[in-house]
Amino acid sequence: MQSPICAMLAIEFPLLAFSHCRDVVVAVSKAGGMGVFGAASLPPERLEEELAWIDAHIGGKPYGVDLIVPNSFAGKGEARTEAPAIPDEHKAFISGLLQRHGVDDSDLSLPGAVRSSLGDNMSDDGAAALLEVAFRHPIGLIANALGVPPPLMLELGKRHKVPVAALVGTRDHALAQVRAGVDILVVAGGEAGGHCGEVATMVLVPEVAAAVEAVGATTPILAAGGIVTGRQMAAAMAMGAHGAWTGSVWLTTAEAETNPVVKEKMLLASSRDTVRSKSRTGKPSRQLRSPWTDAWEAEGAPKPLPMPLQSLVSEPALRKVDKLSEGGHEGAKALATYWVGQGVGLMNEAMGAWQVVQEFKQDWIAACERLNGFIGE
Repeated sequence: MQSPICAMLAIEFPLLAFSHCRDVVVAVSKAGGMGVFGAASLPPERLEEELAWIDAHIGGKPYGVDLIVPNSFAGKGEARTEAPAIPDEHKAFISGLLQRHGVDDSDLSLPGAVRSSLGDNMSDDGAAALLEVAFRHPIGLIANALGVPPPLMLELGKRHKVPVAALVGTRDHALAQVRAGVDILVVAGGEAGGHCGEVATMVLVPEVAAAVEAVGATTPILAAGGIVTGRQMAAAMAMGAHGAWTGSVWLTTAEAETNPVVKEKMLLASSRDTVRSKSRTGKPSRQLRSPWTDAWEAEGAPKPLPMPLQSLVSEPALRKVDKLSEGGHEGAKALATYWVGQGVGLMNEAMGAWQVVQEFKQDWIAACERLNGFIGE
């Protein structure tokens, strides 16, 4: 395909798949797209293990790594000598919510390495440690999920000739990334799962494309936000994108790490069954609606803590909910949730990641042929 994304990343089809599952990353890259491994929560030694596995199984195909190094978060730039304190109000709220659903609220703690990485990986030093690991491997892309990438990421990208991508949710953010020297803009609309802004993909993609063109830049654009089919990808490319960045659609694949209970919920969900909330990370992120998300939006609920503190509140409880739900606990099954975009309403069939890529290709071609059919002789 004649897309600058294909040329830049040495891939056949400009479909990028963000996933925390190494199996999805490998399957998508082997199918002609590019898998991008979400590494934000991993300590450096775990990232080394995961990337070594990918290298051994991907057959030389290109893949990427995605980190979260936000420009601002609670405690950024401060020396931390001990774990931050969680307010009693938040502890009591979580305890009451779990107890109402028959979930034992004792022993709500994260493993030390995970607890530390939730905050440390977002610091400049933490990001540097992960970047050092990532660039020891033959990655074909490095991406930053929140804000302008740190200078070290941009520097290492240029040194190793690895394109640097950054997610944006507004026109102004996109122009700031262009000025910073980012190689690829991931333009994420509010329909997206995980962290997202308020502007819809249908509006944001052409707005950013026009703004980039107006300043004389040629930075390619990947559209993101609710895109789970090839026809949506074709529509985004008609509006100015050069490919698509996807995440939610891989959560229901056979390879995905998703809790089977949540996976089944997603397959049955409509596009209205998601909510955009700060309750999981402290920054707005879209997730599957459940009594867990409803409770945080209810009157009298405590205000979510700033990133990364809110994750220290939510993740221990949600990990326990996941574990119990997989064992058949009814209260936990009701509470279970995960990040997913509004495109979940179109995710109605479980299939393998390779098959999803093929479906994207066929649907994209059919959409383009349909558009061409509107052009008169």
